[in-house]
Amino acid sequence: QRGDVLGITPTSLQETHYPDVNIFELPYADEQFDFVLSDQVFEHIEGNPQTAINESLRVVKKGGIIVHTTVMICAIHGHDFWRFTPAGLAHLCRSATKILSAEGWGHPINPLFYFMGLTFLPVPDVKWHPLSLLARLKRESYPTNVWVIAQK
Repeated sequence: QRGDVLGITPTSLQETHYPDVNIFELPYADEQFDFVLSDQVFEHIEGNPQTAINESLRVVKKGGIIVHTTVMICAIHGHDFWRFTPAGLAHLCRSATKILSAEGWGHPINPLFYFMGLTFLPVPDVKWHPLSLLARLKRESYPTNVWVIAQK
C-alpha cells in the first residue's frame, strides 16, 4: 500500500520501469510532476548520472521534490556501474533550489548480514530484540544505502 511520502499523498502515480522508460530521456513534459522518486536505480544507470538528475529536475514542478536512493557499500549486483556518497548525490543536485537531505545509513556489520542471507528477515518491532538492536546500528562513515532529497 502506498501512503504519504514527505507529506505528499499521491492522487495518481506514474510508475515507470527500464527499458520502457529511460531516465536519461524521460517522456514527460517539463514540470509535470509534484514528486519524482527512484529507489535503488542510480547504481545501475549506464551513462552520466548528472543527466539523470537533470531529467528528474526537469519533469518535477517548481517547489516539487525529487528523491533518489542508491547503494554505497554493497556487493556488485546486476548491471552495476556506480557508487555514491551522500555528498556526491548532493553535488549532483546542486542545481536544485534546496537540498532537504543527503544522508546514508549503514554499519560495518552489514556485509555480514548480506553474507548470511539475513537482509530480508523482518525486523521485530521491539527494541530489545537482537535483530532490532542490530538494525538500528548506524555509523555515519559507513553508509550501505544513501539518498538525496532535493526541492526544485
